[in-house]
Order: sequence, then structure tokens, then C-alpha cells
Amino acid sequence: MPKKQFKAESKRLLDLMINSIYTHKEIFLRELISNASDAMDKRYYHSLSGGETGLSREELFIQILPDKEARTLTITDRGCGMSKEELEQNLGTIAKSGSLAFKEENGQAEDVDIIGQFGVGFYSAFMVAKKVKVITRAAGSQEAFCWESDGSDGYTITPCQKEETGSTVILTIKDNTEEESYDEFLESYRLQGLVKRYSDYIRYPIRMEMTRSRKKEGTEDQYEDYQEIETLNSMVPIWKKAKSEVSDEEMDQFYQDKFGDFTAPLRVIRSSTEGAATYNALLFIPSRAPYNYYSRDYEKGLQLYASGVLIMEKCADLLPDCFSFVKGLVDSQDLSLNISREMLQHDRQLKLIAGRLEKKIASELGLMLKNDREKYEEFFKAFGLQLKFGVYSTYGAQADLLKDLLLFTSSKEEKPVTLAEYVSRMKEEQKVIYYACGQSRDQLEHLPQTELVKEKDYEILYLTEDVDEFCVRALGQYAEHEFKSVSDGDLDLATQEEKDQVKEQSDKEKDLLGCMKEALGEKVKEVRLSARLKSGPVCLTTDGGITLEMEKVFAQMQVPGEQKMKAERVLELNGGHPVFQKLQGLYQAGEKELVGTYAQLLYAQAQLLEGIPVDDPVAFSAALSQLLSR
Repeated sequence: MPKKQFKAESKRLLDLMINSIYTHKEIFLRELISNASDAMDKRYYHSLSGGETGLSREELFIQILPDKEARTLTITDRGCGMSKEELEQNLGTIAKSGSLAFKEENGQAEDVDIIGQFGVGFYSAFMVAKKVKVITRAAGSQEAFCWESDGSDGYTITPCQKEETGSTVILTIKDNTEEESYDEFLESYRLQGLVKRYSDYIRYPIRMEMTRSRKKEGTEDQYEDYQEIETLNSMVPIWKKAKSEVSDEEMDQFYQDKFGDFTAPLRVIRSSTEGAATYNALLFIPSRAPYNYYSRDYEKGLQLYASGVLIMEKCADLLPDCFSFVKGLVDSQDLSLNISREMLQHDRQLKLIAGRLEKKIASELGLMLKNDREKYEEFFKAFGLQLKFGVYSTYGAQADLLKDLLLFTSSKEEKPVTLAEYVSRMKEEQKVIYYACGQSRDQLEHLPQTELVKEKDYEILYLTEDVDEFCVRALGQYAEHEFKSVSDGDLDLATQEEKDQVKEQSDKEKDLLGCMKEALGEKVKEVRLSARLKSGPVCLTTDGGITLEMEKVFAQMQVPGEQKMKAERVLELNGGHPVFQKLQGLYQAGEKELVGTYAQLLYAQAQLLEGIPVDDPVAFSAALSQLLSR
């Protein structure tokens, strides 16, 4: 029989589809199984409408049969089958979808879930097959037909024999080449893995004969192989089962198997929504961060299913960066997929789902914080840094979403505190939220800049992570209270009397302070007397927007040759301290060089208190030795 030509510029379109549309050859099996599922949905729907009596879902299944010797892979379904005219329309015209036509004619029938809509999935078979044969018999017909093509320039349709309604697709698998091995698609274990990965939740059983091993009767150590028909897929997704039907142990095991974690999740989040965007979501908060979580190698994203068929392994657009630690999946019927069903079109449904998931995750974390503080603190140790980074990286755009989920160390509590807890304990006259930056709580407890704040009995947030100060700066304020560093130039906490005393002493000692500034040069913007110091002799503060902690972080991120980001440093001195009295005596005695040496030592001391390495350890050691030897 002469070949019929494909329609719709077949050769060019087929080449494009096989070589460009699909990124992984293995998905051909997903497409053929989805087509088979659609065919059985149509047959079952028509049986409900009276077209075929006595048909039950239990009679409908998909059979997979690999044959290594014949080099064929056969997929058989008991679906609606096709007439000769339907073969012409659906397989003779590329991008003609029988599923789409059925959906348009019948609407979204209850209990029928049509997967395929584009009519190109069938042709993905030519990525792995050098010849494809379809033997089919339409429901209600006694005639069967065979469609056959090598995918090059056309196809044939001939009458044939088939005992049952449905379709059988026979792929003659390509020969191996130097670049590609096609043998894998004839291996039972490989096919089983592909079904499990992409089509595990197809509602009909997917069956295949598997080779198993058992001990021979009457022997202790001899085994024999035998064949057994197995159902490869789960059929009913765990996320579509009622909560009461799934135990905690089953859910934990599902998470560990699906996402390769050795520990149970801290929290399970289930979400089901209908309306503008209909979807089911099953999300998990891990109990620990993956080894590569805070690296560039980590990929965020949720598994994406369209009507139970895996479309994307990691859909990054469904998760904001601040919640990139969340694992899980989304199953939706409403997504606008591209022609290959491998990628999403960025449309309104996707944005709606992502927005709702973001709010749902934040809400669940808030409930964990409120009702299970210990578990939340465990979560925050693993992922709190990401929440803080989420505030900073969006320049505060996500502040409202995240601010009440943040935890910080505090001067008044041994446990981490929330911003709400801090504000609830603020003194009546306190106007701002005070914080101090450093490497550890112990270091910050002894920081000279904190003395005046502590004297007022104000609580201080201890920021010990690199991102912490950037985070609170991005927040700007909380409950109408601004954040203020204890190292800011003016804390405005001294009494007027204290301010007047410092001003009077500063005017009197301006020459001494000028001498010290001259000795330090560009290292500091100014040397001045302080109202904040009580027991310590010296501290470093800053003027301007860049703080000492920011300077440290910028230094770690600096690209070689790039100009350094520098804070405007101010050396503050305690005018009532014996050290300053020593400086007064030296200056009055004309020992300006020695005053300069003291200035260098005091500056180095202030650096060490801040956790900043001294500029020149050799010079520091020499100056210290000089003074000790006097």
C-alpha cells in the first residue's frame, strides 16, 4: 500500500519536535502512557453515558512488554481505540489532539481527567524508535486497523485483526550508536523506574512482567528466576488521600523516599484550593539543611504534576528564595503547559499558585513558632539565615511576610527572641530597638559601646550573623520603632548635664584630640570624647551609612582590584578614665610622639574589641614593648 503523507509540513515539524521540543528522550514513555490513560478515560466516560454497558474501571489497565530479542517495546491499553478516520485525524496530522477535541466537546466531565491536549506526545516515540506501529480497534466496532510509520515521510493504514477494544503501540527501538545507547529502553528495571518517576499516579494500573528470584524447593542455597506480572504504579497520589487515611509514618516515609532525606520532616503542609487556580500541594519543612544548601550548587523548586503526571522535577517559580528550603510538589489541572508538557508558560495560574503557597508556608511557620517553639528554634538553626537573607535581598519587600518569623539573640534572654517579644519588653521611654554586631554573644556582652544602653536597662539584640545587620537595615523599623546600632555616632541617651560636661572637656582638650587624630591619619574620621563609655577607656563608632560590621562583610565579598567599602571610623575616648588622664599628662609634658604611640595602641585595642584584626601586628607589638619598657 502506498504511503500517505503527513499533514502540517510533517517532515520539518517532526524533525523539530524530535530534536528540539523534548529535552530528555526518556519522556516518550510518559507521553505514551498519558495517551493510553486518556483513551481509557474516554472509554469509561462513554460507558457512563450509555455507550458501553457493564464496563468498570477495574477492567481498564495498561500493559508494557519489552522484547530484547525482537528489539521492540509494546504499550497496550484497553481504551476507546480509534477508527480509520480517527487514525487519519489524530496520527496523520501532527499536533491534532483527540484529547483536546474530546475535552472541548464534553467539557471537563466529572471523574474524567484528560491529560493530553496538544497531539504531539505520540511522536516523541520517534526519539527512541526507528519504526512505530499502532494496532487499534474502536469501541463498538468489529474492524481494526494498523497505522505504521518510520517517522520520515509518511505512514500507512491497513486493515488488521485485534480481539479487544483498545490500542497497541509497538516501538522498534533504534540501534545503538557511538553517542547514544537505546538498550536501556528494553530493560525492565529501567522502564519500571521511568513509570515510577513520571507516571506513578496515573489512575489505571500499569502492568509489566518482571523477573524475580526465589529459593528452589528442597534446597538451602539454590535460586531460580521466575516471571511475575506486577503493577508498577501507585495510582492514587498520597496528596489526594484524606488526612485520616495517611499515618504520620506513611507521610514521613513518602517524604524520605521521594526527596532523598534520611530524616523525617519537621512539618508537613497540605493545601488544596479550587477556583481561579485549582491545585493540590504537599509541602515539607526539612529538619536539616542539605549539605549544599548555602552554596550555588543548590537548586530550589517543587515537583510539578499535571493531573498526576510529572511535568517538572524542580519548578523554581513556585517558591520564593526565602523559602527555597521547602520540599514538595504541586498537582494542578489548570496549568498552561507548552507543547512538550515539559515546561510552563509563565501565566496567571502559575503566579496565583506561587503567591498562595508563599502565604501558606509563612502561615504554617508562624503556627509552628506559636505552638511548638522548640521545634521552630530547631528549624531556625537550619534555615533562619535564609529568612534573614530573604528580607535583605528583596530590599525589605518581603519584610511583612518574614518579620515575625525572625529570631535573634538578646542581652536579656538565654533563648532566641522575636521582634514582637523584644518590643513587648521595651521601657516606656525607649524609642528605638538597639542592636550590637559582633562574632559571638560573649564578645558583645563585653563591648564598651553597650555600657550606656545597659545602664538604662534597655534590651539589646545581639547580631552575630553576617546578614543580620543588613536584615534589620532592610526592615527599617518594627512596630514603628527604628533599629539603632549601639555603635552609631549619637545614641542620644546621655543627659543634658552629661552632654554639657563632654562638650566642655572636648573644647578644653581639643589640641590633645587633634594630636591623636594627626597620629592616626586616615584611619579615623575623628577622635572625640564619649558620653557612652562608663568603664572602658576606648571604643570605635561610625558616622555615615556603612558600619564596621558591614565593612567586614563587604571585605569578604570583595573582588580583587575593586575599591574597598570603608566605614567612617570614629575613635571615642572615656574622658574620666585613668588612661585619658595619662594622655593629658603626656601632652602637657610635650611628649607628643608618645601621645601618638598611645593613640595607635588605643586604636588597635578598639579594633580588637570589635573583632577587627590590627592593621600592623609588628608595629603594634613594637609600640606595646616600648611602653612596657618605660
